[in-house]
Amino acid sequence: MTDLMQTTLAAPPSVDMACVVGAHDEILHQMEEAFDARITVRGDTVALAGDPIEVQQLTALLTDLFRQAESGQAPDVDSVRHSIELLRHAEFAPSALRDDVLLSYRSRAIRPRTAGQKHYVDAIRENTVTFAIGPAGTGKTYLAMAMAVAALKRKEVGRIVLSRPIVEAGENLGFLPGTLFEKVDPYIRPLYDALYSMFDMERAAALIETGVIEVAPLAFMRGRTLNDAFIILDEAQNTTPEQMKMALTRLGNGAKIVVTGDISQIDLPRGQSGLVQVRSILEGIDDIAFCDLSGKDVVRHSLVATIVAAYERADRKA
Repeated sequence: MTDLMQTTLAAPPSVDMACVVGAHDEILHQMEEAFDARITVRGDTVALAGDPIEVQQLTALLTDLFRQAESGQAPDVDSVRHSIELLRHAEFAPSALRDDVLLSYRSRAIRPRTAGQKHYVDAIRENTVTFAIGPAGTGKTYLAMAMAVAALKRKEVGRIVLSRPIVEAGENLGFLPGTLFEKVDPYIRPLYDALYSMFDMERAAALIETGVIEVAPLAFMRGRTLNDAFIILDEAQNTTPEQMKMALTRLGNGAKIVVTGDISQIDLPRGQSGLVQVRSILEGIDDIAFCDLSGKDVVRHSLVATIVAAYERADRKA
């Protein structure tokens, strides 16, 4: 029988324990459900007793929560859930994510929040071509955009190119009413939304006007060589194999490309998805990384993770 371990932690004087345990003790209850250990909170101290591994992980988690609260960041249920998953998989300490700030905008830090997201941003750093495949809400596009904007600000690249396939229009936009911008805007609007969450709108508009940031349908990439650029190909599950090859061969000197997509949401009317096919062709080649994100990496509303998990279970039964 494993000997029980007991330890007591004291919160720093500036930390409000009500913030650490959460409203109506919701964070405390979350920890009690996740760990096989007794947690007793009295005043500004927390007593832990149980299996040594469980107590050690709880100690790491509570220490991190104390640091968050001390720095003015109120822990929430979702962030604690992600921290518990990190500890369970023993891949990263929660502090490894908190300290990995990709970009700061209006006093808000953008950082990976799950182990899968941490692997993803590290892959972007270390590789010229990175594929991110996973369900909605896992931060595929948002984190790629943050990495692109940060690289531009550090002058590691001279421009950002954002692109999406336009499946509904068949890449043939002539029959739609309006100017070219009006025709493609509904399809690439999500890229603008991500961009405007990291730049002042006026600054972003100026960079788009001067060509430093380009947002365009995938069809407009044909025949070009993109040097000194950070390229994001979003919604790549809706590329054909030919389009995927075309996009990847746009790479020029000093360029980097991130390809994102969700293979459970393929809208192609017929034929194979380029994102599905590309793995069998390119996986294992140096300087190319494939990152698989899952429901555990969903960082939108907590209900999104539940919805994703329900669909994954249904797919396995089918």
